[in-house]
Amino acid sequence: MSTRINAPELYILRHGETEWNAQNRMQGGLNSPLTETGRAQAARQAELLSHLSLDGFAGICSPQGRAVETAGIAVARHLLMIRTDDRLREIGVGEWQGRVRSDLRVDFPADDGPDGPVAYYAHAPGGEGFAALEARCRDFLADLTGPAVLVTHGITSRMLRMCLLGLGHNDLGGLPGGQGIIFHLKDGVQRQVG
Repeated sequence: MSTRINAPELYILRHGETEWNAQNRMQGGLNSPLTETGRAQAARQAELLSHLSLDGFAGICSPQGRAVETAGIAVARHLLMIRTDDRLREIGVGEWQGRVRSDLRVDFPADDGPDGPVAYYAHAPGGEGFAALEARCRDFLADLTGPAVLVTHGITSRMLRMCLLGLGHNDLGGLPGGQGIIFHLKDGVQRQVG
């Protein structure tokens, strides 16, 4: 368990499916465009957000193309401005960027989940690792001054939510994920929207 961060009310969105997600490729710092399914997932997020009161909310997005494209579809019609913050980018996966998961040779348990085996992100050769990702997520959350809609990535979303819920790295794989999802976090409580 880690210390829970107290932050303003947040809606956290993961980008829609990309071409590389569909190919089961590790993206990390690289990028591929949204698929038709990914654009439909972002449109569904826009519909879900249309039923929420977002007065006073900021829009903050990862600078990576797949997140920016999702934010343009899902969030732009609801907020006057969306800014990017590099701290919301996806975890770096070093030598595994662009590689198909089935081609990776690993010697650790790798249970699969809706965003692929979370353990891959912790053990990627030359990757960022969970400790560094947690530090940048905590830094980002500490700088928030008001409620926000965040558009980010699968592992970064989990790490943000881990910090907000007071969980530990071993809990990341158990947190719900998937694309086109919105999580609402307020006062240390998480719920899925829609």
